Amino acid sequence: MRERHGVPVSQSAAGLPRGLRAEIERAGYYPSVVCDVLDVAVAGEEARASLVYPETTFDRDEVRRHVTVLVLTPTRLVVAHADDHEPDSLSTEPYASASTESVPLHAVRSVVLSHAVARPERHRPGDGPRELTLTVGWGSVSRVDLEPASCGDPDCEADHGYTGTTTAEDISVRISADAEGADAVTSALAFARALSTATVRR
Repeated sequence: MRERHGVPVSQSAAGLPRGLRAEIERAGYYPSVVCDVLDVAVAGEEARASLVYPETTFDRDEVRRHVTVLVLTPTRLVVAHADDHEPDSLSTEPYASASTESVPLHAVRSVVLSHAVARPERHRPGDGPRELTLTVGWGSVSRVDLEPASCGDPDCEADHGYTGTTTAEDISVRISADAEGADAVTSALAFARALSTATVRR
């Protein structure tokens, strides 16, 4: 059972849809904080689709909790992220930080979906994947993959330098039916469809 963090959602975030607030509440990670920062970023626009992705990571002896929320409005993709921090120069006690980014839909360059299907020979039309990875790129962050270049001669020992590819990958979330449940994968698929439709129309 997920450990709950923070007090219930306040009325100050009443501008967000009830369903979205309920999903953030269920995620259990400082829901009042997350809703407040989202409410500011959405700025009264209609939330047409959303995806709430809580995650726990383990780094040596340290357990860190995160939540990422994606909200699709008529004009923007709003991304909110909150996570835990150990005491540092900013605070003498553990604290949480939350940030948002608003991306105009016309700036979204790619929406990449990777489906992992168990027992594909038994797959029927309409069956959901066991795992879905949604990667969205808008040019803020790029990943460069380099490898030694080669020619067609297997005996060639010359140095041909490097070749590589650049991939826009500003945010990536992976939802597993085994970890989060089949409903979480279904919700992610619905959000991905809505985002893809919105970016095609721009």
